[in-house]
Amino acid sequence: MREAIGLVETRSLVGAIEAADAMLKAANVRIMDFQIVGSGLVTVTVAGEVAAVMSAVETAKDRAGAVSEVISANVIPRPHDEVDKVFDVDGGEITW
Repeated sequence: MREAIGLVETRSLVGAIEAADAMLKAANVRIMDFQIVGSGLVTVTVAGEVAAVMSAVETAKDRAGAVSEVISANVIPRPHDEVDKVFDVDGGEITW
């Protein structure tokens, strides 16, 4: 079974770090990607079981929203295999 993907986008690096910390502490998920988009936008992407990712994203929205603006948050329960091509993942490790 495919893992779910959760995304949280904030309007500050501090908010994104807070979101990442909250997600990792709230549920059994792992960070897939951390993108500094520009104009203050930062996106954190996590993966894991559907319920864990949903819980992690909800927690991140609350915690990051306390220190910055949360632009968007989304959970994709069973992404198509082609979605993996969007992420620059090398052997399960994030490449910067």
